[in-house]
Amino acid sequence: MPVGARDAALAALIAWRRTGRHADHILKTAVRPDMDSRDAALATQIFYGVLQNMAYCDHLINAFSTVRTTRLEPQVLDILRLSVYQLVFLEKIPASAAVSEGVRLAKKHSNPRAAGLVNAVLRKIAASGGSLPPVRASSPAERLSIEKSHPQWLVEELLRQFGPEETEALLQANNATPPVYATVNTLRAAREQVLDALEREGARRAEGYPFLEDSVAIYGQGKVEALKAFREGLLFVQDPAARLCVTAAGLKPGMRVLDACAAPGGKSFAAALDMRGEGAIVSCDVSDKKAALIRDGARRLGLERLISARVQDATCLPEEFKDAFDAVLADVPCSGFGVIRKKPDIRYKPEWEVGLLPEVQLKIISSAARAVRPGGVLLYSTCTLLRRENEDVARAFLDENPDFKPEPFALPEPFGDVPEGMFTLLGHKHDMDNFFICRLRRAGK
Repeated sequence: MPVGARDAALAALIAWRRTGRHADHILKTAVRPDMDSRDAALATQIFYGVLQNMAYCDHLINAFSTVRTTRLEPQVLDILRLSVYQLVFLEKIPASAAVSEGVRLAKKHSNPRAAGLVNAVLRKIAASGGSLPPVRASSPAERLSIEKSHPQWLVEELLRQFGPEETEALLQANNATPPVYATVNTLRAAREQVLDALEREGARRAEGYPFLEDSVAIYGQGKVEALKAFREGLLFVQDPAARLCVTAAGLKPGMRVLDACAAPGGKSFAAALDMRGEGAIVSCDVSDKKAALIRDGARRLGLERLISARVQDATCLPEEFKDAFDAVLADVPCSGFGVIRKKPDIRYKPEWEVGLLPEVQLKIISSAARAVRPGGVLLYSTCTLLRRENEDVARAFLDENPDFKPEPFALPEPFGDVPEGMFTLLGHKHDMDNFFICRLRRAGK
């Protein structure tokens, strides 16, 4: 029996709540391959939209319901959330459809009394005509936490770092839907050739990214992996921020490079482009599955002779790596709060778990440093905004390793020179991920 969009979205929300698994993995199960493409797209939009706006949806439910969200049956709350999201955020969905489908789901998945409650709440919101109750909060952090649906502890930390205006802009950008970004394999084709190929193939919209000559943005495309240009190795998925991270390393043809935390391989592939296909890249990650991803990508892009993938824990690199590389890339595991707009469920990562990361990050960068030859470069990076994972880790490393110093580097305009050797890319300003980059130089020749 065919599964509708809202049933699939509800199944995904229930699975996410019960298991805590990554949202993209859950979608692969909830959105079946035999679903109509429009239903699949709507189910995905609703599921991610609820994760992006959950606290605000709960605020509205509490404002219009006689039963608080804390007392609702979890499955009924899931139904209300996905229905409220449609009413408030999806202009193309008629209010009558959002209400009737919410009631149908309640009758199918709960009980008649719950269906009556769902009907009453949704009808009240629909009748409000967009005049929704404001958020009343005891602090700016609490207000932003509800309005932008981010954990309050995270909002407080961002406010301390960036101030109110920048933080609100960051949170708003986190709830937007980005295109798919890709880097062109310039060893095989120029960007214009790839854009022409995407247009011929029927990609809804593809355009060059403004200040990176080998980056493209692809809009409205389901699976980029299904594109012929992807299968033929003309491009690989990579955000402009990750591309700039490799640019900051200043790699040259003929170098020997280590990518210490490499999967799924994007930075290794970009490094190969900067090296113009000349030299050697050792790409490591902790499992056979991740190493296989790198090998498959390198083979598809025609980079298998340059890139060697191996299973290796970055916290304890082998003795054979000591002083062996001209440049080492350490894009370490992190909280991921710089990529929330792509992975909306990351915002719900518990603070205690984030607190464990700096110790691991310092261990990785310290291990990676041993692989840098005298005079070589160590590039430390994360896809998070938290100072405790970024500048604090870099400075702790420098305190313990006086033979390394921050080194200035240059990025394309509008960024320009980075004289301090450390820089945070704020994605809401340039439509990219948020990324921290730190370039260090080891003393010697």
